Amino acid sequence: MTQIMIIDDSPTDTQLLKKILEKNGFTILTASDAKEGIEVAKRERPDLIFMDVVMPGLNGFQATRELSSNPETSSIPVIIVTCKDQQVDRVWGMRQGASNYVIKPVKEGTLMDLISETLAA
Repeated sequence: MTQIMIIDDSPTDTQLLKKILEKNGFTILTASDAKEGIEVAKRERPDLIFMDVVMPGLNGFQATRELSSNPETSSIPVIIVTCKDQQVDRVWGMRQGASNYVIKPVKEGTLMDLISETLAA
């Protein structure tokens, strides 16, 4: 079964994503900040990570860069899921190693398409 990790400091956003993903048959891991998310990703090796950007301490851009540059986690695709909707943010996120970038709130169909596209790559 495909395991997806959600790294987001918002319990509301985490629950929304988790509900959609579980309904579609995915196993979910969660972390409420980037530092914890990196540790869990190293230990559990999920198939895909959804990463928020605006979090206390380490932000999602920094965490994505760390995950994508670490040999232990570089094969795990990261999709940035954020409210930051400027083109410069999207470009910066992709430069940090993200596989894709989507703006909150995310519709279920969009989420499923992103997962299929990312895991097929």
